[in-house]
Amino acid sequence: MSYLMLDLLSTKASQAELEQLKHPMIGGLILFARNFTDKAQLIHLVESIREARPDIIIAVDQEGGRVQRFIEGFTKIPAMGDILVHAKGDIKLAQSWCVELGFLMAVELLACDIDLSFAPVLDLNRVSKVIGKRAFSAKPDEVIALAECFISGMNQAGMSAVGKHFPGHGSVETDSHLAQAIDERSEEQIRMLDMVPFRTLIGQDKLQGVMPAHVIYPKVDPNPAGFSPFWLKQILRTELNFNGVIFSDDLGMKGAGVVGGYKQRAQAALDAGCNMILVCNDAAGATEVLNEVNWPSEAPDRAATLLKPNAGQVVFALQQEERWQKAKELAESFTSE
Repeated sequence: MSYLMLDLLSTKASQAELEQLKHPMIGGLILFARNFTDKAQLIHLVESIREARPDIIIAVDQEGGRVQRFIEGFTKIPAMGDILVHAKGDIKLAQSWCVELGFLMAVELLACDIDLSFAPVLDLNRVSKVIGKRAFSAKPDEVIALAECFISGMNQAGMSAVGKHFPGHGSVETDSHLAQAIDERSEEQIRMLDMVPFRTLIGQDKLQGVMPAHVIYPKVDPNPAGFSPFWLKQILRTELNFNGVIFSDDLGMKGAGVVGGYKQRAQAALDAGCNMILVCNDAAGATEVLNEVNWPSEAPDRAATLLKPNAGQVVFALQQEERWQKAKELAESFTSE
């Protein structure tokens, strides 16, 4: 199963974009802040996409904190790193809040017929500025305790979870959006720290998707994790027994440039074991990938099967107005201080 996930240029899908979405090797669409003005516009946009391609996975980065693409008409979700702090270190209280905040984030997206938020971040808040408070904590046990509750809330709304950025982006300072990030630590150090939340939550069958980091761990493998058969096939698939969908991170990021042009990046990601590759912020690059990569003759719908929301759960969640209101008040309490 191999698919391409791409994006749109504006708040309305052009006729050419809608036609392109019908290509059988396109399996997903990711939305950004530029695709959003308000909730009514977003719903109309999603309806037009569904009319062209009903089965497509529609995703967004709606983590909370500084990574939240939709603001107007949506509740501002706090940064994950603020939750335990706000709870004054009370892990049980923070866990209960994580359930409700995960539910809140998911149900507000599902109400607009958006399938997926690329969440939660399972990195450790150690030295990476691009991660920072996007992470729940610097400690693996706290990340696990809080992330599993956030995922539980997402699941209660009917949404799947995608953990990122495997095997961990939090221990390297460089922002892989802007430059090649290199983590010089040993494999043992990575396994003992950054990989722990992924290993645990995969073992608990909590993750339906995983997104690897555009980080090179040269003491382990010469390739960035998202282009590495060692990390994706040997560690993630075989050792950790992960059976969900592996997403590449955006192939347009500078951290992916070490592999070559878009065609080379896409082929390398697919060969390494990615199931869905993201090409964002470059329509020409996405078209190049679509037309020139050696795609399989047909792509089974495994991604849709694994990642599509649980319809019955969504219907039930959308009826829980009192729960939504209380969760909204909780989220707003973070910004009122």
